[in-house]
Amino acid sequence: MKEIRFFYAPEPLSGELPADEAVHAARVLRLESGDEIHLIDGRGSFYRACLTLVSKGRCRYEIEEQRPQQKSWNGHIHLAMAPTKMADRVEWMVEKATEIGVDEFSFLDCAFSERHQLKTDRIERIVISAMKQSRKAWKPQVNGMESFSQFLRRAHVGSRFIAHCYDEVARQDLFTRLARADEGTDVTLLIGPEGDFSRSEVNEAIECGFESVTLGSSRLRTETAALSAVMMAQLARRK
Repeated sequence: MKEIRFFYAPEPLSGELPADEAVHAARVLRLESGDEIHLIDGRGSFYRACLTLVSKGRCRYEIEEQRPQQKSWNGHIHLAMAPTKMADRVEWMVEKATEIGVDEFSFLDCAFSERHQLKTDRIERIVISAMKQSRKAWKPQVNGMESFSQFLRRAHVGSRFIAHCYDEVARQDLFTRLARADEGTDVTLLIGPEGDFSRSEVNEAIECGFESVTLGSSRLRTETAALSAVMMAQLARRK
């Protein structure tokens, strides 16, 4: 069976692959004019296309078929987390969460954060690669880093949860709470840094309408907690 090759083309009707995708097609895969490729627009459609021109830096194509897709989960899943000190752990989480299925990433600068900057252009590249590898028709939105308070002031619709480890603050089990919610409801999930959210941040989130939750009895690393929360939201919203 001939291998199916997917490329990210946010403007598929332009008839030309983005520069980085063209280089990969021409120099790495050594595709030629007449070869079949498949495009992902990141907004819900696949396209079957035929290459008409291949050079070192350019690949043109003609679209032969558009194939609109259906998401395998309901609602909008938004993960907001404080990046870990080690950037590779954030990148690992973003890759796996994209493969599982998520709609939006945000990154928070919190009181106990050890990382206050993040290269979102690299995160974008990882998201695109994971989207193509897992054959998702939707590209998660990647937001720049912002302060915790600034994020809370943004409008968030649907169910909103903050996961933390403070036993003295009443918490519900996240999966149980998600299972009780309407499966079409949008979900926003807050995951703190290695040192957890501060007590004042937890209180501030609760005052802004976020529900206090736990991810279970185990104490998880930040990136593991983030991926677990996404998986719980996926299982509760799977079509």
